[in-house]
Amino acid sequence: MNINNNSKLDFFKKLNRLNNPHEFSVSLVFFLLLTLFLLCSFFYFDHGVQVNGQKGEAPARWQFRIGFIRGNNNESSESNINDNININSNNNKSEEECDYYEGKWVWDETYPLYDSKDCSFSDGGFRCLQNGRPDHSYTKWRWQPNKCDMPRFDAKVMLEKLRNKRLVYVGDSIGRNQWESLLCMLSSAIPDKSSIYEVNGNPITKHMGYLIFRFRDYNCTIEYYRAPFLVVQGRPPAGAPEQVRYTLRVDQLEWTSRQWKDADVLIFNAGHWWTHDKTIRSGCYFQEGNEVKMNMTVETAFRRSIETLVRWVDSQVNVTKTSVYFRSYAPVHFRRRDCISPVSSKLCLSIPMYWVSSVSSKLCIHSGGDWKNGGACHLETTPDLEAPYSPQMWDHYNIVNGVLSNHTKTPSMKMVNVTYLTLQRKDGHPSLYYMGTKPAPMHRQDCSHWCLPGVPDTWNELLYAVFLRQQSVNSRNSTSASQDGKFGKL
Repeated sequence: MNINNNSKLDFFKKLNRLNNPHEFSVSLVFFLLLTLFLLCSFFYFDHGVQVNGQKGEAPARWQFRIGFIRGNNNESSESNINDNININSNNNKSEEECDYYEGKWVWDETYPLYDSKDCSFSDGGFRCLQNGRPDHSYTKWRWQPNKCDMPRFDAKVMLEKLRNKRLVYVGDSIGRNQWESLLCMLSSAIPDKSSIYEVNGNPITKHMGYLIFRFRDYNCTIEYYRAPFLVVQGRPPAGAPEQVRYTLRVDQLEWTSRQWKDADVLIFNAGHWWTHDKTIRSGCYFQEGNEVKMNMTVETAFRRSIETLVRWVDSQVNVTKTSVYFRSYAPVHFRRRDCISPVSSKLCLSIPMYWVSSVSSKLCIHSGGDWKNGGACHLETTPDLEAPYSPQMWDHYNIVNGVLSNHTKTPSMKMVNVTYLTLQRKDGHPSLYYMGTKPAPMHRQDCSHWCLPGVPDTWNELLYAVFLRQQSVNSRNSTSASQDGKFGKL
């Protein structure tokens, strides 16, 4: 009986302690914190860090997932964790499965990959910092795929891959922009810059022909051929209508194509000249055979030209030797100056040039503009990381991708898709800073080309990643074929 009474007494003493509101609140807070911690451990932990005020990528050690959340055994749990850790060796996703084009821009203090003042192989118009651009944040952004990592560009590795080979860019001045970017990226690994030279002694200046730079120590050349339409542009045939000043022969590739076909790496681009203003409105119509197609649209003509390019690659290029790529269209960012303001800039900059919209009581008429009628981008200093999907930007991409997809199951020419990632980089253009130390007139800004170092370096990083992946696949296929041949002889 005494035992029972003592037990009851102890119980009521303990219960009485809980009546102390201070002890109870401390206990409750501790319990809630412990519960919150346990719950958090079951979720993916993916932090974005702030670096110098910019959003960056979290260190790899901050990205993890608790393996047992799926109820797997230890071995598979460890695999699941490894699948979700970002590491430079790209082990978190196989190379063949990695989609390099779906991702985001992240701030990276280790960028840029070179300094413009150390590279004499770029046109003065692309040297924005040396031309007086006051900010340099546009050089600090790195493209990060969502589900894997790209290999970091290694100039020595690329040069070794190109030893005794030719790499050729063919296209418009945006292709030239990318070509000069690669020259700077590769030259950063060469101490003796005099060992890099143009084979004909020509300087890097804007001209109508081609330029070939040799890296003497590696006996390789990095070449650029100007061909803004990729197909032949010339006089109209006899009997053509009077308004036809010249024609684009959409069924015949550019005359200099005989100089490219034996290259080891070919990179094409086109699109910026395939506009109504630069073709039909200027008196340039489209020709097939000896007939001028007066009713052919720009879109149809562009498609025919890409089909011509693909047929040429199939018939003229040894694709077992030559890697062939098409770099997709790089959007421009011309915007009317009256649309650029702290309040209305974001929305105005995201709408197509032919839209009319009232934003914050400011009328944005013809917000796109262009280089000759007041288009501007000089106030853009940060990427638009939430740029909307704009179908108008994808017309060129869809045409090229459609031709490549319909051609064969394994097209000989591969797409390097830079369209959406470039759409986000409204901050990367020369704008006013392309005419030396004196700013350009406010109404003559360059919002189509790109500062170097800058966005074209990322295009080349993507090219590098795709090139290495293709080399790896080709090597494995070659080894497999060799082994099959050996077994066949047994």
